[in-house]
Amino acid sequence: MNKRLFALLSVLVLASMVLAACGGAPAAATYECADALGCVKVAPDEPVHVAYWGVLSGADGSLGEDSKRGVEIAIEDLGGKFQGHDILLTTEDALCTPEGGATAATKLAADTSIVGLIGSSCSDETVGGVATLTNAGLTTISPSNTRPVLTDPARGPDYAGYLRTAHSDAFQGKAVAEFAYNVLKVTKAATIHDGSAYAQALQQVFADEFTAMGGTIVAQEAVAKDATDMGPVLTTVSAAGPEFVYFPVFVAAGGYIAAQIRDVAGLETVAIAGSDGIFTADFLKAGGANTEGMYLSSPDFGLFPGGYATFVEKHNAKYGGAPLSVFHAHAYDATNILFTALEKVAVVEADGTIYVPRQALRDAIYATKDFQGITGTLACSASGDCGAPVIAIYEIVNSDAAAWNPQDTANPNPKKIYP
Repeated sequence: MNKRLFALLSVLVLASMVLAACGGAPAAATYECADALGCVKVAPDEPVHVAYWGVLSGADGSLGEDSKRGVEIAIEDLGGKFQGHDILLTTEDALCTPEGGATAATKLAADTSIVGLIGSSCSDETVGGVATLTNAGLTTISPSNTRPVLTDPARGPDYAGYLRTAHSDAFQGKAVAEFAYNVLKVTKAATIHDGSAYAQALQQVFADEFTAMGGTIVAQEAVAKDATDMGPVLTTVSAAGPEFVYFPVFVAAGGYIAAQIRDVAGLETVAIAGSDGIFTADFLKAGGANTEGMYLSSPDFGLFPGGYATFVEKHNAKYGGAPLSVFHAHAYDATNILFTALEKVAVVEADGTIYVPRQALRDAIYATKDFQGITGTLACSASGDCGAPVIAIYEIVNSDAAAWNPQDTANPNPKKIYP
């Protein structure tokens, strides 16, 4: 080979090496999803889509709206973005019924752009929709479902995509029973439920705990969620002679029970109580003057860490008033648990494309531990319980709905009285 040809070949080899070093070589292969449940692909110009599902209309709309606000504030605190993509929040009204939950879940499962869910609001909604969501590869975290069986270790595979930051009513029912028996010193109690999964389970926990302490359940009655005339059931309850009437129902039925209970002979002065399903100013509007002096169980806001006070300040500034119900902070924590898990498993390519492996995301959520939330330090169990079960009893000190502000430390309504 002559010297001129050798020199030319050397230059060509050197040039090819320089081009390779500058990116001239073929690009690496794009991410290939091998996740058991598949992956959600988010293109560079698309938002990261999360959805909230729960009751947003009707008598119980404040329950769902309260939690939705918690989600919205959490997203704002994230800067409204994830890995440079806008965060898109959409909602589905699940109506606080099994049928509404089924309809909402069907719509959500059909949307392949959704990476994760917050919800539902009511236990009935989850009963109706959880199998559809789980089988579609989606994972949802409820801020307000409290029915114990939803996180029972034997709950079955349809619940694999379900977790919650709310407490279990196994704790709430016990707290109400202890308050009635040990603080009010009553020994005879009656319960009324509205047929919902939530109310049936909670009144039964109360009844079992109250009986175990030495009390007697003199009546366990039921009304329809849409009933308006509570006279017959209240007359039956009165005939049993209770000292304490517990109706852990939702706003529609609860308002009518409270409004009519003092008109029934024998119940004029009986102690009455409800729980977190009616922990809202809407209940005061529905129940009227008879709600004053009534007891409500709820998560214990006073035991939430310091970050909760900052959240309330943001909430009041953003929405012009106090939180509507009790699970806004649980929704805030649920949202942050979701995005913390997303941060761990999302695959981000050089052009900004994001892949979210669904099984890996689900596993990362279940693996949550030592999470510093505004409701406490949270860890998720193998059956989906992530919440810190701290329950208190509050007393409604003013039946005027405009006075509702349980987070006001100087002049709260309702006011914490136990423990």
